[in-house]
Amino acid sequence: MRESSYKNYEELPLFLNAETLAKLLGVSVSSTYELIHEKDFPAIRISSRLVVPKEKLQLWINAKTEKWGVNEEQL
Repeated sequence: MRESSYKNYEELPLFLNAETLAKLLGVSVSSTYELIHEKDFPAIRISSRLVVPKEKLQLWINAKTEKWGVNEEQL
């Protein structure tokens, strides 16, 4: 799997497609599609495409890590 070319959050596009999301998360594209279809995942449909707003992805990650008892200071 190719590594992401983005060096920081600001460089990310406003909407992430499955391929970009897979690179960011370090998982396969098929795993990303499974994640995108989960009930609480912040994907939206634009025409026939499923994309993830980068702001909503950050909120989802924060919510998931809080569930596990991980805070930003530990990262």
